[in-house]
Order: sequence, then structure tokens, then C-alpha cells
Amino acid sequence: MRLHRERTLLPHLRDQLPVPPVLGATATTLKLGFMAGVPGQELLDAGHAAKVLASCGKLLRRIHELAPPVPALGVHRADQVFVHGDFGPNNLLLDPDTFEVTAVVDWEFAHFGAPVEDLAWCEWIVRTHHPVHRDALDHFFRSYGYEAPPWPVRRAAMLARCEELRRFCERWEAGGRGARQWRERAVATAGWEE
Repeated sequence: MRLHRERTLLPHLRDQLPVPPVLGATATTLKLGFMAGVPGQELLDAGHAAKVLASCGKLLRRIHELAPPVPALGVHRADQVFVHGDFGPNNLLLDPDTFEVTAVVDWEFAHFGAPVEDLAWCEWIVRTHHPVHRDALDHFFRSYGYEAPPWPVRRAAMLARCEELRRFCERWEAGGRGARQWRERAVATAGWEE
């Protein structure tokens, strides 16, 4: 289902966003074309957090303003936006000189939903994997262009996503390492303060 969603979605996005071309697909694999750029998390950790997160915010606003006509995403209600579903610097390639986004990858969780899903998840990625750059999140929210949802709303969205991923892991291995890890991450996230 996730592979089918990504395979169906990418050709629709090619003219609107920097996404890799689909070169081939089977029932279990997806072959994508090369996209130049440096992974966002590498640039973030190399001391460019403000620029990387500003680019993240600008690109996310573009994503949320799209309404791709893709049946695999389901019905698009008026109160929803197009959501990447796993948005963060980890799923972006950027030009290391201009910090423009050259590619957005990993679209298998894309759907129509609330903007806070992507906003909160990008924040979660930074807080979890790059905590020393947490202060640079202001650049992300400012460049997104709208006021950030209140902290309790963002944290609730983070916890909801952790629970979704815990359930996802449970389907593959009940009580396994992945499910335990997401349970631990949810506990840590619940303890965060703005």
C-alpha cells in the first residue's frame, strides 16, 4: 500500500516539487532516479541549522498548498491539506551553497490531513535527532509563513505519530524492538516542554 501510494504520487508531483523520477517499479520495489544534493540532516549538523530549517519551512508551505489529484490519497476535505507524513530535514536534499531544496523523498506516508502533522513531525525530528539545534526551529516556523500551532497541539500531534508508528511496528513484530522503541520515544516526547 505505501509503495503503491509513493509510485502513484511521484509522477503527479514532478512538475510541482523537486521529487525523484520513478524509473521502475515491481510489487515490492521502487527504483528512483538520482537527485543531486546533500541530506538536510548532514547540513544541519555541519552548522547550517538556521538555513536548512528555513528552507524546510518554505518547502513545507509549498507542499501544503498543493492538492494533487491522486486517488491513492483518498478524499480531500476542505479542512485538510496535502501532508508529506514524514517531513523533516532527514527526507530532504539541499544545495550546499544556496540551501535550496533539490529533492523531497520518502512519500509513502503522504495523505490529506492537518498541517500540524508535518509541522510537529519536523520539530520532533530536530528535537530527537538534533537537539542542539532546537533553537533554530524558529527559522522553520517563520519561513513556513503562518503562526505555529500552540505547543500542546504540536506535542499532541507528535505523540499521535509516535503511537501510529508503534502500531505499525506491532503489525510486523508484536512486542518487538521497534514497538518498544516507539513506546520509549513517546514517553520522552510526553516529557518535553516548549
